[in-house]
Amino acid sequence: MEQHRTRPPQHGPRRGAPVPAQAGRAAGGGVRRDGPVARRPAPAGAREARRTSRPRLTGLGCGLFCGASMFVLACVDQLLFGGSATVYGVLFLPVCVLTALWVRPGDLVTAPVVVPIAFAVGLPPIADDGGGGAGGLLMGLVTALALQAGWLYGGTLAAVLVVAFRRIRLVNRRRADLRRDRARVLPPGRQPR
Repeated sequence: MEQHRTRPPQHGPRRGAPVPAQAGRAAGGGVRRDGPVARRPAPAGAREARRTSRPRLTGLGCGLFCGASMFVLACVDQLLFGGSATVYGVLFLPVCVLTALWVRPGDLVTAPVVVPIAFAVGLPPIADDGGGGAGGLLMGLVTALALQAGWLYGGTLAAVLVVAFRRIRLVNRRRADLRRDRARVLPPGRQPR
């Protein structure tokens, strides 16, 4: 059987109860300073989430998107153009740019890594199998990779440039948010220079 203890009623303010200054802070969300209530700024992550409405891929999602896209495009290339390596290379470029644009900021480094892997994943449908068998397919893949290295390097470079641009923008935005947050916290006479 369970016993309940009762406390005798306490007179005066309870321990842990907010004092009037804390109660005003908790209710208003800010600290009162000579006039209007100063609001605490939203965290940088919340502002970033509100700004972005584009799809965001994780590192794994980035690899899956890029690899699956290249395999499907290679199959379409085989059906419509007879496995043209030039068409495959041209289709590879927008996939690289989209992958670099859609990867979330925390996983920016993965985009230039998964792009060359996806290029190789999509090659089997258009690679010449050299007469059949696993050895012929492997030789066809190596030959296709060697002959289409320009497209591979071009797509990887495009992904690197997009990721570098996004990273620079992200760092500048965080610095600006940090400066804005410091300016809100410091009193008007002590603004940073």
